[in-house]
Amino acid sequence: MFEENKKDKTFKESMGTNPSPHKPIVKDDGAESNVVEIESFKNDPARIEAMTVQQLRTTLRNAGVSAKGRKFELVAALKCFLEKKKDGEGSLVIEEQVASTCVENASEKTEAETSSDGNQVQNVPVSEVGELQRYKRRLNHLSVKSETVIGYSKVATKKEKLSIESEDLSGQKLLGTRKKTSSETINFDVKTDDKVAEPWTVLAHKKPQKDWIPYNPRTMKLPPLAKDTQFLKLMSWNVNGLRALLKLEGFSALQLAQREDFDVLCLQETKLQEKDVEDVKRSLIDGYENSFWTCSVSKLGYSGTAIISRIKPLSVRYGIGISDHDSEGRIITAEFDSFYLITGYVPNSGDGLRRLSYRINEWDPSLSNYMKELEKSKPVILTGDLNCAHQEIDIYNPAGNKRSAGFTDEERQSFGSNFLSRGFVDTFRRQHPGVVGYTYWGYRHGGRKFNRGWRLDYFLVSESIADKVHDSYILPDITGSDHCPIGLVLKL
Repeated sequence: MFEENKKDKTFKESMGTNPSPHKPIVKDDGAESNVVEIESFKNDPARIEAMTVQQLRTTLRNAGVSAKGRKFELVAALKCFLEKKKDGEGSLVIEEQVASTCVENASEKTEAETSSDGNQVQNVPVSEVGELQRYKRRLNHLSVKSETVIGYSKVATKKEKLSIESEDLSGQKLLGTRKKTSSETINFDVKTDDKVAEPWTVLAHKKPQKDWIPYNPRTMKLPPLAKDTQFLKLMSWNVNGLRALLKLEGFSALQLAQREDFDVLCLQETKLQEKDVEDVKRSLIDGYENSFWTCSVSKLGYSGTAIISRIKPLSVRYGIGISDHDSEGRIITAEFDSFYLITGYVPNSGDGLRRLSYRINEWDPSLSNYMKELEKSKPVILTGDLNCAHQEIDIYNPAGNKRSAGFTDEERQSFGSNFLSRGFVDTFRRQHPGVVGYTYWGYRHGGRKFNRGWRLDYFLVSESIADKVHDSYILPDITGSDHCPIGLVLKL
């Protein structure tokens, strides 16, 4: 794997002093005659609804409450503030709970306006969706990270500090860090809703069957094999740009390797050029000196695959031996003692399905024939982004994506006829026949947050070694890409 990024990265957080909650506000025209005390709103909620956005923001700022968001959020925030004031609670604590409450309400409204596939929003301006997301990120200053705050304890003294165990989904979890605010904050107990912290544990599907359940790696990932059992641990990950991933603040390749302790890592969509490979290879950490890379030469900075291994392969091949398919750096095959391992990045059918015919009539049959030829001497393992959600259980919104690349009838039939029907086993689906687990989420409109995804990444193995698979699993908590890693434990 790769050494840590040596750049000094710092992150500063500060929180200003809250003004008095009784400070008067001034209307937009600045006339002193229009000065109104906040307290006067308590028994007249209709006046809150009649206020302008600017008046609402000014009032909330004076009360020490976040003043970001659309009007309905600001109105809700002020009402929440006044309700809390009746109980005599301090403004810092109030801001915390008001922000959490308003985010929940706003999320419900936005989700209701989101289309069924989770990828497009109907009748909601993009600017408003972005504003809501920025409002949610406001919670980061209070170390809540958009989690639902259910309770709190007290306002702390200046010597007390807030310290929350990070269950961060943005990569910091890999660093095992604790996040702290300044010493002049509050000390409260944060209770999180697991549906927010680990969205993959909630069944997310537009057309679920009664016996389907969500994939939860905490409970479904099998325990390690006994020490005297010989096995290999393989991992695969579409990184959607390796250089960008390595520069990502909070990502630690070293700690990923230490946590998962894999023997071989297969990468797809590295987006490297040939001139970049040597620099990347020099950054490999101890124990993973065997690495093999292929890059697209027909379109620079596109596609690209790699195999990084503790074990030196017996041989390595690049491509499948057909020039029409091998210019985009999509296939590497490593031969080990008892099997062939292929990392593959199958072509996407693209916008307007412009490459659909190429995909199903040329690529899939050629790759399948290549695998069957290898299988004459050893079993074969194909892993990577195969760009196909094979069954309805493999995609959040099957009905809304019938003509979307990756879920067309043609691609699904090709996947079945060229791979599954020819003796290659989908290891995750065999182990988890009624489990909804995704490996890809679009960046737009909260795909990952609401677990509205696709299962596009696979370990396919020859039927002859299918019984040797101890575990086939997904690691949805690891971010840094629009895909997450998948793993396979194979007994030898």
